[in-house]
Amino acid sequence: MTTTQGQERSVPVVHFTDAEAGAKEFPDSGARSFNYYTPQKRKQTHYEDVTVEVQPDTRHYLSQGWLYGFSDGRGGYPLDWTVLKAWGSDRPEPERYPGSGGKGYDWPAHGWHEFRDPNEEWELTLYRYNANVVRQLNQNVENAKQSKAFEQWNRNWVRFVERNIGAWMHVDHGLGLYLYANANRRAPTNMHNNAISVNSMHRIRAAQDLALYNLTLSEEIDDFDGAAHIETWNSDPAWQGVRDVAELLTAIDDWCEAIFAANVIFEPLVGELFRSHLVQQTAPRNGDFVTPTIVGAAEYDFAERDLRYTTAMFELLTNDREFARHNKQTMQLWLELWVPRCLGAARRLQPIWSQPDAKPPRFEDGLDAAKSRFTGILSALSLEAPKELAQ
Repeated sequence: MTTTQGQERSVPVVHFTDAEAGAKEFPDSGARSFNYYTPQKRKQTHYEDVTVEVQPDTRHYLSQGWLYGFSDGRGGYPLDWTVLKAWGSDRPEPERYPGSGGKGYDWPAHGWHEFRDPNEEWELTLYRYNANVVRQLNQNVENAKQSKAFEQWNRNWVRFVERNIGAWMHVDHGLGLYLYANANRRAPTNMHNNAISVNSMHRIRAAQDLALYNLTLSEEIDDFDGAAHIETWNSDPAWQGVRDVAELLTAIDDWCEAIFAANVIFEPLVGELFRSHLVQQTAPRNGDFVTPTIVGAAEYDFAERDLRYTTAMFELLTNDREFARHNKQTMQLWLELWVPRCLGAARRLQPIWSQPDAKPPRFEDGLDAAKSRFTGILSALSLEAPKELAQ
C-alpha cells in the first residue's frame, strides 16, 4: 500500500470585480434610472422604463445579431414591412456575428424609436382600463334587467338591435383579431407594439361586449332573435359595403397602411357615423338607454384613446426630418384608395336610418359631420383631403 503526500497546488487567483451576478455592489448599482435610452422629456417616465427598448433592435445593440429569424433569412423585425420610413431607416445594419463585439448606432438608432404613445399604454393600464369598462357595462345591463327596462322596447327597435347592433360585432371582431393583432407583430418597436395591441384588445373586448349583450337580450326579450345578425352580415344589402371594406382591411400586408386605413379613414367615416350619428342618437328616442352605454364605450375607445396614438404616430412620419415628403405622398395615395371605399360603405348603410319608429337625425347630416371630423384629422397630420371626399 502506498501513500502520496499531499502537495500544494498552483491555481489561478480569483479576483472579484464586483460585476458578477448577485454582487451586492456593482457598477451603477446606485443608479435610479436607466441609461440605455434618452427620455422624451426631462425626466424618465414609468411608461418609458417598461416600454422603450423592450423589443430589441440590432441597429442599437444585440452584438450577436438577431436571435431568431424567418425562412427567407431575415431576422427579427424588418423595417420594410411598411413602405413608410423614419429617418435612419436606410442605414445598413451593423455587421454582427458571434464574437464580433460590434457597436451599433447611438440611441435612437432610427426615427421609429422616437414614438411615444400619449396614452402611455402597457400591460397594467390595459388590464385596469378594460376591467373598469367591463365592470361598468355589467352594472348597467344588470340594472336594466332588474328594472325591466327591456320590456319598454317597441317591436321595430327590437328588430333594429338584433340585426344591426349585432352586425357591428363582426366588424369589431374581424378588425381586432386580423388587422390590429397582425399589425402589432409587424411594428418595429415596443412602443408601437403596445399601442397597437391595446387597440386590438379594445376591438376584441367591444365585440365580446356586443356578443354578451346579444345573449342577455335573447334571455330577456321573448321574441329576440339572437342569430339574426348572422344573416344581416352575410346577406343584407345595406351591410355588404361595410363587410367588403372590413374584409379588405384585414388583407392589408403593410402594417402602417392597415392602421392608417382603419383608424384615420374607416373609423371616422363609417365607425363613428354608425355609433355616434345613428345608434347613440336613435336609441333614447326609442326608449333604449342601455345600448348607448355599450356602443358608447367602444366609441370612447376610439375617439379618446386609439385615435390619439394614431395621430401621434403618423404625425412623426409626416414631419420626419428625412422622409416627410415620401411619407406624405404615400399617405395621400392611401387616401385616394380607401376614402371612396369607405364612403361607399357608409352610403350603403343609409336604409337602416329609416328602420326605427323614432327616426334619428338625417343621414346626410350625420355623414357631413363625419366628413368634417375626418378633415380635421387630416389637417392634424398635414395631409390634404382627397377630392373623393366630395362624393
